[in-house]
Amino acid sequence: MASIAWDGNDGDMARIVFRDAAGKQQSLRLGRCTKRTAQNALTGFERVLESHRVGSTIHPDGVKWLERLDDRLHDRVARLGLVEPRKGAASVTVAELLERFAAAASVKDSTRAAYKQTTDSLSAFLGADTPLHTVTTERADAWRNAIAEPKAGSESERRKVKRLAAATVAKRVHVARAIFKKAVRWKLIAANPFEEVRAGSQSNPERSHYVSREAIGAILAACPDAEWRAIVALSRFAGLRCPSEVVALRWGDVNWEKGRLTVRSPKTAHHDGHAVRVVPIAPELRPILQDLFDAAEAGAEAVVPRLHDPRTNLRTHFQRIIARAGLKPWPRLFHNLRASCATDWVETFPNHVVAGWLGHSPMIAATHYLQTRDAHFDMAAGIGSGAERAAVNPATNPATKAATHALPPDHTEQRDQRKTPRKPAALAGCAIGCDPMETWGMGDTGLEPVTSRV
Repeated sequence: MASIAWDGNDGDMARIVFRDAAGKQQSLRLGRCTKRTAQNALTGFERVLESHRVGSTIHPDGVKWLERLDDRLHDRVARLGLVEPRKGAASVTVAELLERFAAAASVKDSTRAAYKQTTDSLSAFLGADTPLHTVTTERADAWRNAIAEPKAGSESERRKVKRLAAATVAKRVHVARAIFKKAVRWKLIAANPFEEVRAGSQSNPERSHYVSREAIGAILAACPDAEWRAIVALSRFAGLRCPSEVVALRWGDVNWEKGRLTVRSPKTAHHDGHAVRVVPIAPELRPILQDLFDAAEAGAEAVVPRLHDPRTNLRTHFQRIIARAGLKPWPRLFHNLRASCATDWVETFPNHVVAGWLGHSPMIAATHYLQTRDAHFDMAAGIGSGAERAAVNPATNPATKAATHALPPDHTEQRDQRKTPRKPAALAGCAIGCDPMETWGMGDTGLEPVTSRV
């Protein structure tokens, strides 16, 4: 009548397989359990199946088995049409879970907006009134396919459908996992149906773009004032997030003597030890900040006052500046500036140092910021002029060296550049010169001491 089938990587996921009255194969998933438990479930299920087929009262063994089932498994039996659903069984819906998750999330407005995109998608696909415990892993996979693949239809209809980028799909899958993980933690469901749903990488190579120093030079020349030059330079040469970190920058955060900026990051403020970081003031950035400081009003605190005006549209204005410089806007205007800064830094400084300046882990830097440039291939292949090779490694660029040497050294640098004092006369002759051991010759007597005996 019915049998046990075993699934899963370890073969410990049981399901009861049977054929309904129409001869169609059906199954009842029991989940992870022992063989003895599965066999007992099979015995009770066969009693229920037998009574359903012949239209008789369920055998006491079947009744006892049904009574011991939890609401989730009993609902599966009911959906097979073998028994009536339990009355009064509490069932949380998908909409109730999504509302509870949104209320419990302590995140910034931008993150909450990103969450809403996922919750709206889940609600539309799964159904707002769908009981939570009826959401299966198959349904979770179907949702992922629905947001990743274009909808079925004619070719003209498919062209109208905007397919989500792979990075966007990955992000929504991660949010869905987190939502249903909360449901498990709140004991609303026994297992997370989205746990094994394939997410993929959240990085999008198609939106990567390296903004060269030549391009930034043209853009800085096209900026209308010192504030805009500072916005661009802080993003490209200091790796600041714009606008969140640029708007929070104060003149008290600028250490002119040591050449450092103290950066406050609202994005990572909720992580211990990541609310504040210190970044170097690059030679290209220093004169731009100096010009802005000289033109600032007495008592001014904000480095870029323009950003405190809510009417400022950074993206639109920056696109106009890029067009004025004769260039084409890149995919992610300010993020690509920060990523280009990270790419330059990592070619000169260790990964952990660059990660500290950027305010995240080396793994995040490698995934979302560091880029491979054509100049890297040319340099490895020995192709291109010396100027092109110098552009790959800023440390070897003569212009960068000249700008660096033009900066006034601090006291530490002065101490390092002092000549080593001569040895005092009292120590003269104490040092013993040594010759390399490989230049010594072997004497006639060999290694053994000389003796009078043969």
